[in-house]
Amino acid sequence: MQTIRRFLLALLAALPALVASQASLAEGHIRIVQQFGTIYLPLHVMRDQKLIEKHAKALGLDEPRVEWLQLSGGAAINDAILSGSVDVAAAGIGPFLTLWDRSRGKVRIIGGLAHQANYLVTSNPAIRTLADFGPNDKIAMPAAGVSVQARVLQMAAEKAFGEGGYDRLYANMITLPHPDAMAALLTGSTEITAHLSNTPYQEQALRDPKVHRIFSSYDVLGGPVTPTYVYSLVGFRDDNPKTFQAFFEAFKEASAWIEANKAEAAKTYIRVEGSKLDPAFVQSLLESPESLYTLVPAKSFDFASFMYRIGAIRTEAKSWKDYTFEELHGENGS
Repeated sequence: MQTIRRFLLALLAALPALVASQASLAEGHIRIVQQFGTIYLPLHVMRDQKLIEKHAKALGLDEPRVEWLQLSGGAAINDAILSGSVDVAAAGIGPFLTLWDRSRGKVRIIGGLAHQANYLVTSNPAIRTLADFGPNDKIAMPAAGVSVQARVLQMAAEKAFGEGGYDRLYANMITLPHPDAMAALLTGSTEITAHLSNTPYQEQALRDPKVHRIFSSYDVLGGPVTPTYVYSLVGFRDDNPKTFQAFFEAFKEASAWIEANKAEAAKTYIRVEGSKLDPAFVQSLLESPESLYTLVPAKSFDFASFMYRIGAIRTEAKSWKDYTFEELHGENGS
């Protein structure tokens, strides 16, 4: 894991040169990378209904070209942005803020994907609080140390162990994609006894009687949280204003459509993901009072303030508007 972190930091340090050297793609060409879970549903809907193409054509881009990729973990997502392999990325607030800080503001948020909770779940009956974790109890998450799950765990640890205790469980973190982490937790075949997860994996795990929840990110932060965001380099927006606008309009349309069509949205998730989940189960997750698909950020500034205070980033944000594009600035975000 230390090797991965050193590699990421080296890439981040080289960002200004990488940004300067990248040739802009022609208007109408956009490459998007996402991860796993229902929180990425707006991107599934945009892809399934060809909403970017629709809005691009309305803006006079006759032959729009949209490419979709899927990776796991914010570090891999940021690598893709840094290498010029993608134009728009979707990852947790933790990895985004790391990139925003290291790039000196050259990357900004286009919008949040949804308000959704992240649960810390475990299969170990002896673990009821964070103090119960032993050195051999590994907590799986998409990117140990840097993912939004890692930052939520740090926040929870500071509450449990006091000031300076935020990294008490650092050695327990292990990197694993959500689908693999859930499988490892349920089989009990590895050292993984906990998973800081997202929907639908956390709800699937909790259907097993041997699994229970320790906390929700909503408990830790005191209300609804937007854990995951869509972002791009500022240069992409500047060089491709129509493509950026087409993406933004498609993003808004997809989020509104999900909120108005939960049953169809659940079917879209299953179809695009190739999932074997029961559509009624997925629909129930979308209808949960903890879920709201909106671009407006919730509690992103809590993460920015926390990460600055513990030294994870060196740039102090004065407002959530410091790291978001102006298209969001008229909203009541946080």
